[in-house]
Amino acid sequence: MAEVHIVGQIVGASGFPDHSLFCKWGINTGGAWKALAGLREGQTQVDTPQQHDAAYWAHPIDIHYATKGLQGWPKIHFQVWHQDSFGRNELYGYGFCHVPTTPGMHEIECPTWRPSGSFKEQVSQYFLGGGPQLKNPDLIYSGADRYRLHTIAMGSVHVRLGVILRNFDKYGIEC
Repeated sequence: MAEVHIVGQIVGASGFPDHSLFCKWGINTGGAWKALAGLREGQTQVDTPQQHDAAYWAHPIDIHYATKGLQGWPKIHFQVWHQDSFGRNELYGYGFCHVPTTPGMHEIECPTWRPSGSFKEQVSQYFLGGGPQLKNPDLIYSGADRYRLHTIAMGSVHVRLGVILRNFDKYGIEC
């Protein structure tokens, strides 16, 4: 089978309203893909910068896939969270990006968003924290239902990925 090896890191995030951020991430693929080695999901540490406007995580990603076709090419999805001084976690944004289809090193900036909610939910979020979240996280990277959501743009997640392709031509898969 053809193979894809994804090696890199979630560098960090910028453009969010507060500091003390961490990120939950995962990689989603189609049915023809099989993970041979590596983790398909994870979480970074909380970064609390003292003098910077960005959070730096340098969280490693290293996963090896085998596939029979291009359908369902890997996508990386993110949930960026803020942790306040009391240890409470608040969702700051969802985002996803496709893993590049060309071999080599790639710098990716993934924009994030969060559901805006009703006026009542926005007032409650301002005074009490929390806020609306997706019931089904698959909406982050899938189809038409995502476009019906009312959202607010948040910051960006910065990713550096190296993509290695193997045996694609041998198995008749053209990139």
